[in-house]
Order: sequence, then structure tokens, then C-alpha cells
Amino acid sequence: MLNKQQIRFCLDEMGKMFPDAHCELVHSNPFELVIAVALSAQCTDALVNRVTINLFKKYKTPEDYLAVPLNELESDIRSIGLFRNKAKNIQKLCKILIDEYEGEVPEDYNELIKLPGVGRKTANVVVSVAFGVPAIAVDTHVERVSKRLAFCRWKDSVLEVEKTLMRKIPKEEWSVTHHRMIFFGRYHCKAQNPQCTICPLLEVCREGKKRVKE
Repeated sequence: MLNKQQIRFCLDEMGKMFPDAHCELVHSNPFELVIAVALSAQCTDALVNRVTINLFKKYKTPEDYLAVPLNELESDIRSIGLFRNKAKNIQKLCKILIDEYEGEVPEDYNELIKLPGVGRKTANVVVSVAFGVPAIAVDTHVERVSKRLAFCRWKDSVLEVEKTLMRKIPKEEWSVTHHRMIFFGRYHCKAQNPQCTICPLLEVCREGKKRVKE
């Protein structure tokens, strides 16, 4: 496991590599962000953006999503994985927003995770990106990078990864670190063929050293 000084080095280097890291899901308000993140489960942000460019023109409010039959919404998001389940959850989510939150997305994490199709990752993204609350959302990139760099243990669950990162990273850096780790994992430390030989973190990365030797 990396020590405090090594973690600081990693955070600083990722910051130099991706100073402008940000949420790549295109949205213009918290409601669109909730929909986009719900659609992004097991799916790339790029694909979600290709779908939402038209989706968000057609559906502006929770009422709009409930005004169409389920099969029409399914058809609108058909190119996204698990589209049937996601369409069902979106309509349920919209009904709850109308019935319990006056059509507005709640800012509170504990309220967000009650919504259908919204798990810890989605709720953390929404509170962080839409409302500026410090949070670390552990997606596939964050989990992979955390484990390869030995911020966490290989056997840690997603929840354990999240708690470890929250403990080891200063709270005021949670949100920006989340985005930088995603960019680092998406564009550099990829699942297949990570760029270990040119990585500025190689000197502290156990996984990278092993790969370079091979």
C-alpha cells in the first residue's frame, strides 16, 4: 500500500496530466445529470451523450418522461445497454420526483439513493457535479486505478475503495480527484494496454513495474 507521501505524489502528477478533468456527461441541469448518470451504468459516457443529445430535446421535465408510453421511451434509448430496465427506472424516478420532491432533484445524498436506478456512484456524481458537495464516485476507472496504484487492496469492494479514498485524500480534493482518476483510467491507465512505460507514476506503481518487467 502506498504511504501518505506517495499518494500525494500520485494526486499531484494526475493533476498535472489532467488539470481540466471534468464530468464528460453533457447536461444543463441536475435533472439531466441524474438521467445521464442513470443511463451510463455499464455504458460509455460517449454513447450516453450520443443518445441524450436528442433525448434532452424531447424530454425537458419529469412530467415529459411520464407523458409517453414506456415502449416509446425504450425506443428513444434503445442503443444503450439495459435500455428496458433503465427506461422503467427513469419513469419510476420521475414519478417520485413529482410526488415527493415537487419535480426537483434533491440535493441530499440520502434522498438521492432512494430513487430507482440511483446507487452510491450515481448519487455521489450528482451531489458533487450538480451541487458542489465533496464526494468520490467509484466507477470502473476509479476502482481500477486505486487498486493498481495500491491506494487500496485488490480484494476491496467498491464501498471499501470509496471509504479508503475518502480517508486518504483531503476532503476538499475529493471531487477533483474523482474526475482526474477517471481521466487517468480512461485515457492513460486503461484496462487493456495501460501506458506503463511512459507513466509518470511508474516509480510508485507496483502493477506498472510488474507489467514493464514482463
